[in-house]
Amino acid sequence: QVQLVESGGGLVQPGGSLRLSCAASRIIFSIRAMGWYRQAPGKQRELVASIIGGRSTHYADSVKGRFTISRDNTNDTVYLQMNSLKPEDTAVYYCNTDPAQYPWGQGTQVTVSS
Repeated sequence: QVQLVESGGGLVQPGGSLRLSCAASRIIFSIRAMGWYRQAPGKQRELVASIIGGRSTHYADSVKGRFTISRDNTNDTVYLQMNSLKPEDTAVYYCNTDPAQYPWGQGTQVTVSS
């Protein structure tokens, strides 16, 4: 069964950190590029970080220097380390290939608020 399962979200204060995880089916993970996306209320879903193979990474300007994407090829898992979180980072976070080719998972809610 092809699926993406995100976890690790929560409520955090501004300046705090969270680490998101995405467990992907092997057929998805075998594709070279994986990405983390987010969708805030009333906004379109946007790509915030992607990783190609094991090393090449790309970030949206809004998260550059604060977020780090990585992948564990042995466990078919993609991570997003988020530091120095801001209220504008509040959104539901999803993973998928880059570009997105598979049905979206349920996502994980990240809320940054004092």
